Amino acid sequence: MSHEINFNENTGKHSFFSVKETPWHGLGQVIEDYPTSKEALQFAGLDYKVEKRALFTYDNENQEADEETGIKIPELEVPDHHATIRIDTEEVLGVVGKDYEVVQNVDAFSFFDSIIGGDGILYETAGALGKGERIFITAKLPGYIKVGNDDCIEKYIFLTTSHDGYGSIMAAFTPVRIVCNNTLNAALSNQINSVKIRHTANAKDRLEQAHRLMGITGNISEKMQEVFNQWAKITVSDAEMKQLIQFALVPNREALMALQQGRTDECSTYYQNMCDAAFQYAMESDAQQMDTTRGTLFGLYNAITGYFQNVRKYKDNTAKMKSLLYGGLAQQRGQTTFNLCTSFAAGKQEIS
Repeated sequence: MSHEINFNENTGKHSFFSVKETPWHGLGQVIEDYPTSKEALQFAGLDYKVEKRALFTYDNENQEADEETGIKIPELEVPDHHATIRIDTEEVLGVVGKDYEVVQNVDAFSFFDSIIGGDGILYETAGALGKGERIFITAKLPGYIKVGNDDCIEKYIFLTTSHDGYGSIMAAFTPVRIVCNNTLNAALSNQINSVKIRHTANAKDRLEQAHRLMGITGNISEKMQEVFNQWAKITVSDAEMKQLIQFALVPNREALMALQQGRTDECSTYYQNMCDAAFQYAMESDAQQMDTTRGTLFGLYNAITGYFQNVRKYKDNTAKMKSLLYGGLAQQRGQTTFNLCTSFAAGKQEIS
């Protein structure tokens, strides 16, 4: 079951909702109107609680079984560790340390609500994976990043957290170009586009980080609009487009050296095929035929993000989501491309 969407046997529903559009996996609830945070919890099947419980083991191998049931009862408590339990299904989600603080799903949504008081934020998707140990939420923010006259980029916040002891609460600003649904992750001027909060953080710390994320979002939105509009005015020849794609996708230092010395035939067939596919997307995709993208530096950036979003094959869509949003290959190559475009726009003669 590659989608990993949680199925709740108590309710007979998958823990996922989306607004208006049916998701790729065809599971969960599709609703017509944007929900409130309370409704989003219910539609996504996230209205369950998680608690920490003590862990026990057997005191020795010779422990006798219960006379009536024949079952050995664990009696020795495991120090400094607890199990996280989903209360409605009584399933174990993970093992955590004594200082681990459970962040309830409702608090993950209130993280969003606290940023802008719930006004103007639109919950578009939410769901739970596995047994419910990981949840994710996407919410659309008001306004757009405009490139040229007609090319608009929507502004989203993506949040994920887990109940299994792995990873922090992570919230990231994720712009999406409407015309081709490209996720445009970019860190501008050495800034980050996300915040991470440990589960040991208190509510006050989480609220402060929420406002910090909103500040990051506003700042990056303004700079992205300025940078992308500049790039849309810079012409890139077909040869330059192909070369930039090769440098953006180069897999290692050895391949980089071969590329710098013009020995592309020494690079792997896999790498060359990937470059050819990205170049073909840059030249032929309908999304690349707008005034802002056709033969421009902005078009080059979209060619790489578009390749990973719309062309590249993944093991499954969970792997795709991780690659695009969890610091995987797609996100890394998108950042590399952003840096290359920045250097090109600055007039640098060499790419390194």
